[in-house]
Parts: sequence; structure tokens; C-alpha cells
Amino acid sequence: QVQLVQSGGGLVQAGGSLRLSCAASGRTSSTYTMGWFRQAPGKEREFVAAAGWSGSLTYYAGSVKGRFTCSRDNARNTLYLQMNSLQPEDTAVYYCAAGQYLGRTPGEYDYWGQGTQVTVSS
Repeated sequence: QVQLVQSGGGLVQAGGSLRLSCAASGRTSSTYTMGWFRQAPGKEREFVAAAGWSGSLTYYAGSVKGRFTCSRDNARNTLYLQMNSLQPEDTAVYYCAAGQYLGRTPGEYDYWGQGTQVTVSS
């Protein structure tokens, strides 16, 4: 069993930056793909970014490419999401996830963090 505990998030003005962290504990594996999803009220959970086990292979949603950076520190079993140039449409609950595959859909991930609110004011 893997537990994912998120930190970071909060309120930021448009154009600002935030960094989210996701620390894995329990029976962890550095070979897991780790990714980020977000869900706004009334919307489905959408893919944001993901990184393979080495962190070299990354995928980004088109809406965040060039603004967000997904990275990982395997020694600390921690995933990060650096969010720059934040926009109001980025407002959502952000979830980290871990799984066997580098996927873009929630069903491809096995473990989930508790979620953290990111609010971007205009």
C-alpha cells in the first residue's frame, strides 16, 4: 500500500506561482509513474502532468505546457508540480497520483493523494 500526502496550494493572484508537493510513504517504489490531476466544481477530473520513474519522460496537458513543470525526487519519494503564470482557469482541487503506467487518465493510476485546493484570483 502506498500513501500519498500532498502539501502546498493555496491562494495566488493571476500571474503568480505555486509549488505543490506529494510525498509517498508506505510500500513505495521509485519505478512508479507519478502524476497530477485536477478537478474543478462541475467538471471531470483532468490530466495535468506526469513523470516517469526517472523524471526524464514527462507529459503535460496542452493547457499547462510551458507553465507547469512536473519533477520528482526519488530519494525523498516526492513529486512536485511547479506552477508558474497561474491563471484563474487553473483554479481546481489538485490531486497527485501514482501508478504503474505513464498515463493521462485517472483509471491508469492506483494511488491518490487527498487533494489540495489551488485558487487563482484575477
